[in-house]
Amino acid sequence: MKKIVLFSIFLILGLVCSQSLPFVLGDVTFSQIKPFFDSMLYVCLAFIMINVGREFELDKSRWRSYTADYFIAMATAAAPWLLICFYYMVLLPSNYFTDWAAWKETLLLSRFAAPTSAGILFTMLAAAGLKSSWVYQKTRVLAIFDDLDTILLMIPLQIFMIGMRWQLGVVVLVVFVCLYIGWAYLKRFNLNQSWGSILGYSTILVFAFQGLYVLSKQLFGSDAAIHIEVLLPAFVLGMIMRPKHRHSRTDESVATVISYLFMFLVGMSAPRFVGVDFGLTAGNSVVAQIGSMTWGEIALHVLVVTTLSNIGKMVPMLFYRDRSLTERLALSIGMFTRGEVGAGIIFVSIGYGLGGPLLAISLLTILTNLILTGGFVVIVKRLALKAEQQQVADK
Repeated sequence: MKKIVLFSIFLILGLVCSQSLPFVLGDVTFSQIKPFFDSMLYVCLAFIMINVGREFELDKSRWRSYTADYFIAMATAAAPWLLICFYYMVLLPSNYFTDWAAWKETLLLSRFAAPTSAGILFTMLAAAGLKSSWVYQKTRVLAIFDDLDTILLMIPLQIFMIGMRWQLGVVVLVVFVCLYIGWAYLKRFNLNQSWGSILGYSTILVFAFQGLYVLSKQLFGSDAAIHIEVLLPAFVLGMIMRPKHRHSRTDESVATVISYLFMFLVGMSAPRFVGVDFGLTAGNSVVAQIGSMTWGEIALHVLVVTTLSNIGKMVPMLFYRDRSLTERLALSIGMFTRGEVGAGIIFVSIGYGLGGPLLAISLLTILTNLILTGGFVVIVKRLALKAEQQQVADK
């Protein structure tokens, strides 16, 4: 419980810094140092995902069950996405309901609701003592497939926004090459797995993919840059490492510190929303035509969107009928969290000039769910323990 509280505290500290430092240092100075913090965030994310991949167990003889898991994860990602997309369309003037430009913008902007936060989710569930439970194991599979589905679906959404580009084909190729490597070379390589080595692997991955992005941006422009998220390659790298069952206390302590730092940097990565007049910074996008809102109105819509997104995440309740209702409820609540992939989509939306109150609502919904993550994990832990007690009593 102590770790869960600290995760939330570090996240809130990061949020406070993201909103206050631009005033203290000035917008120009803060914009110059922010790329450094963003790079650190991705290094921490890669570190966490490599460790998640190291612990990931895959029974190749049961590949059909993973196919079912993928479609359940896809439905879990799609349900909140579509619910919020329709809600955003209702908020726009009625004449935009048949406007394709409005639909494609809301489809992109509402996609933030779909992904789970793999790094935060796994770290906090493990800290809660749920590593060996069915809920943790199944949540790990669904969350990874959920994020994979989001990464893949971003490609047609980007095609809607900028048209067909060969660079998007490169992203698809990298994703499928990573999936093939993870499947074909699972637990094959005896790599050094000390905390320093894993941090080194993480740094190399981040700088390689960030370097590719910067280079392609210079050659082809920001709209056609090749942007590959580090989440999947880092996870696959962990998958192909031969299992090492003993971890030193130093390795565990460093992993915990990096998790705290990651939470702080997630908060630091939030775009500025305090002191911003979204009516004046809305831009020329269709979603900006909703006009300005008061903070009270934005807060009300954040509550509605948060509710819709979490209702959509209850899809696993309809499946896994061989497990108890308590376990399925715990699994669904475990999918409530948001994080780096969802935040990444917000940054993509900003890059396409989407703005206005809907952007603020999307951003604040992510932050609300992140702050509530500790509470979600506590609920999941209690439900999982209750399910285990029921199983023992039944025997």
